[in-house]
Amino acid sequence: MPSTPKLIRGYEVVIGLENHVQLSTQSKIFSGSSTAFGAAPNTQASPVDLALPGTLPVLNRAAVERAIRFGLAVGAKVAPLSIFARKNYFYPDLPKGYQISQFEIPVVQGGSVEFFVGDVKHKVNLTRAHLEEDAGKSLHEDYHGQSGIDLNRAGTPLLEIVSEPDMRSGAEAAEYAKTLHALVMWLGICDGNMQEGSFRCDVNVSVRKPGEPFGTRREIKNLNSFRFLVDAVNYEVNWQIDEIEDGRKIQQATVLYNPDTGETRAMRSKEDSADYRYFPDPDLPPLVIAPEWVERVRGEMPELPSVMAARFESVDGLPAYDATMMTQSLATARYYEAAKAAGATPKLVANWVMGEISKRLNASGAEIDAAPVGPELLARLIARISDGTISNNAAKQVFEALWSGESSDVDAVIEAKGLKQVSDTGAIEAILDEVLAANPKSVDEYRAGKDKAFNALVGQAMKATKGKANPALVNELLKKKLG
Repeated sequence: MPSTPKLIRGYEVVIGLENHVQLSTQSKIFSGSSTAFGAAPNTQASPVDLALPGTLPVLNRAAVERAIRFGLAVGAKVAPLSIFARKNYFYPDLPKGYQISQFEIPVVQGGSVEFFVGDVKHKVNLTRAHLEEDAGKSLHEDYHGQSGIDLNRAGTPLLEIVSEPDMRSGAEAAEYAKTLHALVMWLGICDGNMQEGSFRCDVNVSVRKPGEPFGTRREIKNLNSFRFLVDAVNYEVNWQIDEIEDGRKIQQATVLYNPDTGETRAMRSKEDSADYRYFPDPDLPPLVIAPEWVERVRGEMPELPSVMAARFESVDGLPAYDATMMTQSLATARYYEAAKAAGATPKLVANWVMGEISKRLNASGAEIDAAPVGPELLARLIARISDGTISNNAAKQVFEALWSGESSDVDAVIEAKGLKQVSDTGAIEAILDEVLAANPKSVDEYRAGKDKAFNALVGQAMKATKGKANPALVNELLKKKLG
């Protein structure tokens, strides 16, 4: 992270994230109930999920393997022995009266995540990632003024990923969350669906004067949008500064963000860990992970984004930033490699993906694997730039036609729109002779050492050809004629 974080109204912002990642298992973490989304309320809740007397939890091996996979991906220690604990609290959607989680000895310990904010590289250290079960859900709509409880989510496997308080702005926190979101999807341990609650962000925010101890934090719960994360942090930071400037102390609390008003509001006072009365769950033995199990999972993992980015740098010659952007998601990496395999120059593919393609995808909210211009089609477009058939400006017109569905044939668009560059040496030389004869003053200025005069002559030549002359050839021939 940068050595001199930006201050807001003279205060340093301190942010840490807790991300609840729903693991992509078919069944729950301690029972055989389905984890499928969208079922009718309470139709996927077994006696174990309902905590009926005499039921006992049985740990889901697939959930453990997903935790191991994450630990290896972030360079963390995968604990050879970890403990499940009971986190005691009362809430209507928690039928047991406690949540099975991990406390003192989590399954994943340490690790780090690297990402870019703009073109500046940042690193956030992780405290831990632990396995736990989700609670149910309170329903407040269509119940005639009352609330209902849906226990379908009760027992859904979660990996809670806890960062160190290493972030110093809402934008930095959002980029960290995006990188984490992409990573768990890349690893196949989570579907990443934020609208369905598969990836949720809790953000701890405090402010302090530079050099002072950490301030009192407030936790913004259940943010399911990266844009909301930035907006919520920005509002909360200014609210805390206002409170301090007015002489009031910040009280530790859990708060909610209302996207309609753009404000945070306190939901309840924030508990400390002692308030949950953690103790080892007597129904679950310690989780023992043998080295052989870790190595088997390691052997089944896909190439990691960081490793792939390093390969794109060393083999393809991409700058570090470009390589990271090409591995921001598995779909992006596949698109890049497919375009490259179709013969396109790696750097040009990266430029188009980061430029025109990203701009249009962001505007439509679509993913790159649904882009109207696929990797092979982009490669054909890039080939026409590389062989001098069209200019970069003309290529954007062709791209627009391809993206809008006007055509799926690069050459047909070029022909129909008359975009082919003039690369005939004789034709360009004749035009240059006319330009030089018509602009003797610019010729004299160039020969007197004024470089701007050369650009003026190039501009006149391009104007004479209505922008169709090959710019590189114009430059080359003009320099020869000017001696």
